[in-house]
Amino acid sequence: MQSADLRNVILLGHGGVGKTSVAEAMLFNSKAISRLGKIMDGNTTLDYDPEEIKRQYSIYLSMAQIEWNKKNINLLDAPGALNFIGEMLEGVAVADAAVIVLAGGVAVGTEKGWELANEKNIPRALFVNKMNDETAEFDKIYADIKEQLGNSCVPIQIPIVENRKFVGFVDTLHMKAKKFKAGGDTEDIAIPASVAGLAEEIHGALAEIVAETDEELMMKFFEGEEFTEEEIINGFTKAVKSCTCTPILVGAASDNNGVKELANFITEYFPSPVEAAEADAFDADGKEIKVALHENEPPVLFVFKTVVEASGRISLFKVITGTVKNGDTLKNVEKGTEERIGQLFVLRGKTQIPVQQLSAGDIGAIAKLSNTATNDTLSGKGASIVMPGIKFPAAQYSQSITCLKKGDDDKLSQSLTKLRDEDKIFTFGNNVETGELVINATGEKHLDIIVSKLKSRYGVDVKLATPKVAYRETIRKKVTEEYTHKKQSGGAGQYGKVVIEFEPGEQDELEFGERVVGGSVPKQYFPSVEKGLTESVKRGVLAGYPVVKLKATLIDGKYHPVDSKEVAFVTAASMAYRNALPKASPVLLEPIYNVKVNVPDKYMGDVIGDLNKRRGRVLGMTPIGGGRQEVEAEVPAAEMWTYATDLTSIAQARASYTSEFVRYEEVPANVAQTIIDAAKAEAEE
Repeated sequence: MQSADLRNVILLGHGGVGKTSVAEAMLFNSKAISRLGKIMDGNTTLDYDPEEIKRQYSIYLSMAQIEWNKKNINLLDAPGALNFIGEMLEGVAVADAAVIVLAGGVAVGTEKGWELANEKNIPRALFVNKMNDETAEFDKIYADIKEQLGNSCVPIQIPIVENRKFVGFVDTLHMKAKKFKAGGDTEDIAIPASVAGLAEEIHGALAEIVAETDEELMMKFFEGEEFTEEEIINGFTKAVKSCTCTPILVGAASDNNGVKELANFITEYFPSPVEAAEADAFDADGKEIKVALHENEPPVLFVFKTVVEASGRISLFKVITGTVKNGDTLKNVEKGTEERIGQLFVLRGKTQIPVQQLSAGDIGAIAKLSNTATNDTLSGKGASIVMPGIKFPAAQYSQSITCLKKGDDDKLSQSLTKLRDEDKIFTFGNNVETGELVINATGEKHLDIIVSKLKSRYGVDVKLATPKVAYRETIRKKVTEEYTHKKQSGGAGQYGKVVIEFEPGEQDELEFGERVVGGSVPKQYFPSVEKGLTESVKRGVLAGYPVVKLKATLIDGKYHPVDSKEVAFVTAASMAYRNALPKASPVLLEPIYNVKVNVPDKYMGDVIGDLNKRRGRVLGMTPIGGGRQEVEAEVPAAEMWTYATDLTSIAQARASYTSEFVRYEEVPANVAQTIIDAAKAEAEE
């Protein structure tokens, strides 16, 4: 299909508002499927993964191509839970417009969808779903929309309710009323008196929006002249595509009411890839450029998502320019390797529909690319374009992960690597200091999905736990310690005496020096003394954590010309260390993180109070616009393990944060004793 006949649309919104049901109804209406599936029955086209069926909510970005009004709509269905923000970002990266689905009012998922559409600067519409709920009150929903999202949101449909039943709507753009019939169709009726006044008011607001798109129309509006049908459509279309108007539509996807009108709206008013804004890209020299869609250029593909299945990996891509065909050989720009394009296909949920080629602006998929991952650019000969990668947020929720079955460690690592191919937010790695394998996700729900997939997909059972904190130890005062190591067992013995001065240092690493006078310890044994200390500082005397900022100076000692050996001085230094540090006022140190919380004003007090409870020090608050502030604080790492989950609860999922290690500092005495006691108890087990 030609680029001008494509529509790339993402469904965004809070969890549970019916995005997948909207998509299911659109598929059914287009005859792409023969029956309407239901979330509760686990048989919808787009929520097909076993995890989604089990949990009855969307987890992954899924896609379905449908034909409507002789146009191809590439429909991207994004999950609503913010734990799966990565899936939303992948979809928004290739969408040219968004439908934000809501029910009952503006929720945090509505706000996130709006934010993502703003960041991409793509046209959007609001679809108020579940109007068949007897408790639905459109007046309140509309008031909430205007308050939360602004006056650019204007209903082009208002519901007609009879005896508390949603029976139709008024088209405020054309001032016509429609009543629903079986199968999602409508018939014309007179505008009911109960909504006539509101319809006239909104029609006037739409006329003003149309007038603002053109100077001549503005003059006509001020002179009180009626716009022609063509002027209304052209002006409204321009306002939608320029993001100065966000239309509101109404419906009930479960009854298949209003969904055909939504599909009509998408094909009539949303932009094709040809009309969409030029894409940001880089040229061969790394210079930022703008790329316009051209079907006759060499093909350039951007891989925005990877799906790992039993049969192999599937790469989902958008054709940025040119036309890609079966059998083409493209270069992976990032990796410098070549990929042969086998069978191209478009997706309808898990169903793969083979195609011969895909033109600029279209979205498709291909299996078993050998060396291509999410965010890679594939280019044909003569193309020198690199697409910028999707910027995924850092995963902030961490847990240690261990296998329940011995011998599964390698299998766990391999399985996590495969899952990482399709989920670019979660990370994992070994903490060399604590010896733990730590996995990082967006929150409990995200991590729960990963654990479940490890078991169901790869047969790896794991358990999670709060990670250990990488504490440190140091000393606060100067001490001098001597130790003599003597060992005689009938033959050659071992002898070495050291006198070492221990004091606080400036560097994290051991600072070793010597001030030996008169050769009491020959130079050849200096490295042995340093070796004994270097090995010793790996374990402190309080709780067994590494010792930092320690300066040790060998000032005297003694040797034996026959029995002195390197091992004797290694042992003597080690024992001097062990005896000296308890006398040097040792203290425990903990990692401190700089935490920046982006939070709405109304949650500021709760967020600051919570940071204080975590032994945090609030450094400042900076207004960042939109009724939000950035709170900056320094917080011990030990108090941050559950922060991602707790912050979601405190701010109703409307806050986010970043954290960065800044330094180590002394642990308060009462807290330190608890840590020391726990370390001793663990050592005794």
